[in-house]
Amino acid sequence: MANERTLRMGHRAFLGAAGSLAAAPLLAGTHTPALAQATGSGSDAAAQASGRRKLGALEVSSVGIGVQNMSRTYQTTIPTRSEMINIIRTAFDRGVTFYDAAEAYGPHEVERILGEGVEPFRNEVVIATKFGWNIDQETGERRPGLNSRPDHIKRVVEGMLKRLRTDRIDLLYQHRVDPEVPIEDVAGAVKDLMAEGKVLHWGLSEMGLGTLRRAHAALPVTAVQNEYSMLWRGPEEEVIPLCEELGIGFVPWSPLGVGFLTGAIDARARFAEGDIRRIASRFSPDNDNLPHNLTLVDLVKTWAKRKQATPAQIALAWLMAQKPWVVPIPGTTQMPHMLENIGAADLQFTPAEVAELSLAVAAIEIRGARLPDAVLVYSGVEAPPKG
Repeated sequence: MANERTLRMGHRAFLGAAGSLAAAPLLAGTHTPALAQATGSGSDAAAQASGRRKLGALEVSSVGIGVQNMSRTYQTTIPTRSEMINIIRTAFDRGVTFYDAAEAYGPHEVERILGEGVEPFRNEVVIATKFGWNIDQETGERRPGLNSRPDHIKRVVEGMLKRLRTDRIDLLYQHRVDPEVPIEDVAGAVKDLMAEGKVLHWGLSEMGLGTLRRAHAALPVTAVQNEYSMLWRGPEEEVIPLCEELGIGFVPWSPLGVGFLTGAIDARARFAEGDIRRIASRFSPDNDNLPHNLTLVDLVKTWAKRKQATPAQIALAWLMAQKPWVVPIPGTTQMPHMLENIGAADLQFTPAEVAELSLAVAAIEIRGARLPDAVLVYSGVEAPPKG
């Protein structure tokens, strides 16, 4: 049944009311020409996913992987660790060089899984991770609120390096802006870490626009990571134009709309306790938001047939068609989904197709908030002034 199928799905953990969502591919690996390339063997498959993009000066694969769910899924299911490492390594074999984690995922456990997974080829991949939540460095306990004090950031990075089995972090994000710490102080701490060779690039996530400008002035920012998909196009208004102005790359989290754009969710879907979608109003069946918003899924499915691809591949390829410096990071805990997702790098739209599809997407009004209020309160925050 559709309900049962949907209840089993879920590939991004929601870490308490203050947690953040990220990419969530949920669609089973339908056999299509684009997917067939992704699941091929040998050099053909590797070449398929070997496209490169630039986040500022940092070169990464055209599609990355968010590994947040690899310690637990929405419904608190614990994935098999050995299979998660297999997915990480198979992704590398297929050309993926960009892996996204965070201290808060687990907490700490996802960084351990990623560190073990990429250890054989650490010097050939880009590791991104994030600090900013108030997490005990010894126990991993989540405490209330945020913590971006410079001394805390430096302690967090020392723990990250151990968990990731590495001597440097390629891209270090502030996960959410701390309203108690000037962004210049945060940049200063990261700059010190860069001088020690422990951090190579830095970025911000879900920050206020003024904070991004100040951060970039203090220490050039490589990438911004915000929610962005056909389901949530908010960054197009101001964040993406500012990134273009400043030469900053953009990394969409939840590029598949927490699984919605894969076509795996229908009007009969009901979500399990602990699944963030259960309390997100855009997925609510009670006010008809879910049935209404499925119009977007119908559009994506139509284009999937037209392009001989899967809905997930259409959604990811559309994101990449927006700007050459947009790099989605869909997450998964299933091998077929990972192979399907990286197959999106091989799917091309003509300029006319991009315009046509974008116009059709814009014509669909999405009802409901993208996140619960308790989570949204952490987005768009401006850091306090310096001094």
